[in-house]
Amino acid sequence: MKLTAQLTYGLIACILLVSAPHADHLPIWVSAECGALLLWRAYLARSGKALPPRWLLLGITVLSVMAIAATFRSLFGREVGVTLLILLSTLKLLELKAVRDATIVVYLSCFIIITNFFYSQSIPTALFMLATLLVILATWVHLQTGTLAFKPRLRIGGILLLQAIPLSLILFVLFPRVQGPLWGLPQDAYASSGLSDTMSPGTMSKLSLNDAVAFRVTFDTAAPSRDRMYWRGPVLWDFDGTTWKRGRNPTTLEGVVEDTGMPLSYAVTLEPHNKRWLFALDMPNKLSIKHRLTPDFQLLSDKPVNARIRYQADSFLSYRANPDELPRQLQRALALPRGLNPQTQELAESWRTSHPNDDAAIVREVLRHFNQGGYVYTLEPPLLGANGIDEFLFQTKQGFCEHYAGSFVYLLRAAGVPARVVTGYQGGEYNALGDYYILRQADAHAWAEVWLGERGWVRYDPTAAIAPARIESGLSAAVSNPASLPFMARNPPAWLRELRFNWDAMANQWNQWVLGYDNETQFAFLTRLGMEDISWQKMALNMLAGIFTLVGVFTLLLLRRLVVRQTDPVQTVWLKLCRKLEKAGLPRKVHEGPQDYAARVIATHPEIAADMNDLATRYVALRYQASHDDTALSAFKHAVSAFKL
Repeated sequence: MKLTAQLTYGLIACILLVSAPHADHLPIWVSAECGALLLWRAYLARSGKALPPRWLLLGITVLSVMAIAATFRSLFGREVGVTLLILLSTLKLLELKAVRDATIVVYLSCFIIITNFFYSQSIPTALFMLATLLVILATWVHLQTGTLAFKPRLRIGGILLLQAIPLSLILFVLFPRVQGPLWGLPQDAYASSGLSDTMSPGTMSKLSLNDAVAFRVTFDTAAPSRDRMYWRGPVLWDFDGTTWKRGRNPTTLEGVVEDTGMPLSYAVTLEPHNKRWLFALDMPNKLSIKHRLTPDFQLLSDKPVNARIRYQADSFLSYRANPDELPRQLQRALALPRGLNPQTQELAESWRTSHPNDDAAIVREVLRHFNQGGYVYTLEPPLLGANGIDEFLFQTKQGFCEHYAGSFVYLLRAAGVPARVVTGYQGGEYNALGDYYILRQADAHAWAEVWLGERGWVRYDPTAAIAPARIESGLSAAVSNPASLPFMARNPPAWLRELRFNWDAMANQWNQWVLGYDNETQFAFLTRLGMEDISWQKMALNMLAGIFTLVGVFTLLLLRRLVVRQTDPVQTVWLKLCRKLEKAGLPRKVHEGPQDYAARVIATHPEIAADMNDLATRYVALRYQASHDDTALSAFKHAVSAFKL
């Protein structure tokens, strides 16, 4: 088969569609080079000029690979692999000479589709890839036939996709799931997002501009009020004057929680963030997956969360945490860098002088200072210098939650009160359509915990003293300039918010039943379908049985189409007349034509000679003419219906 310009355009479209979503991940120069190569190939196809010589393509390939190695400093990993695959597939178009080359391009297009799911498994990505696959199938049909127009090729490609849906469903539902991924991916296959294990000025304010979903929560019973929704994450102890860090706990003993109330149960669907920490309401109690509870009550997974996970959790909203804290931990909670922030040190010492034996009174002094000191809650605080705490407390007085939490803990430590910073998320957006809460990166928050002897570690949120609306209603109600927030975080119109909730509810179902269809979900679903004693052997047998049944049904349908002949509408009317005569005892013989059959009927019943000759003549005229006359066919139908013997 000759490779026509039309087929070449189809192959170009395949490579373009499968590569376009990667534009955000590829280096700019690679996207530009691929675009130039595609335009060059389209020009050659249109003009009919010869393809470039092999030495030129070899030179472009070698230089491109060297440039990729220099850009990524490696030739291994997800980013490098995807970049090489796209670039080499584009170059393959410039050496199309035979059907074999075109077939390779089609197969490469199918493979590149899979790489798009390394970056996103969302519904829009799946729909776009489905449309792209339709174009690839249409191009493949063109490669096989060579004569069909564009619309018939699309129709055949669509039929092939529809026929594949039942088989795909059987494989999806019954294919035995394995623990972990089907193949290992390098470390760079996972993007890091969300909270870090450090906090410095600007950390949380940057996250507040990120509208991505961090996790979703479904409560088994009534949810607590928003001001009690503190989702615990990394706990920060060490401060170097600018940045708060987790540090190392001097003990491996788990934290002790006493005097608890009734636990609150809920389910968390956590998005991948490439860190080990898990999130739960303060204070976490139980978790349904493998985890470790640190001495400062942070939940850690056994490995980085590189895939969406779902777990059931219990938490206590009233408790006493570590009332008998280890002295080594208390020493960590008092440590400060030397020689910094003298004004803050002086202020804290004055409070300690006023309340020599009352740590709780010092906490109240700090909160009163924030509440009455003219402080402003803003996403755009000014930059701070070496004595950042002094500058913030006595000069700028403008900050975000990390400024208030960090300076709060610093003041208490300077006054001799053990304190630490806790980061996580606060609040949540309720989606009534799915009956769950959405926690976004914009809900990232920092607060403090203070050790008050027999009361243990007590949570205090200095942000609530500055901007209580942040805790009660959300970020948009607290900042002075909401225009800097993402559009959907600025209290959009009700219809737009409703549309967003609808979309998120659909995405949540997609996450739960498609992306989250793991081994546990599969067993639960098959149990509800009535399967008992589920094992991978039984699932494999059921899957094979379903596939063979499906293939058998399709085979019978195809064979039926080969056996059943399509009857001409004129012949259908004639056969109706023959059945009438057969009931009267005059069946038509197999070898008899219409004229011979009419003559034999007339010989037996001469009284119907005129009608029979007329019907036979009509049939011959309609049956063997080039095209049917609808008026004559309608008259023939009426005459046969009116005929009586």
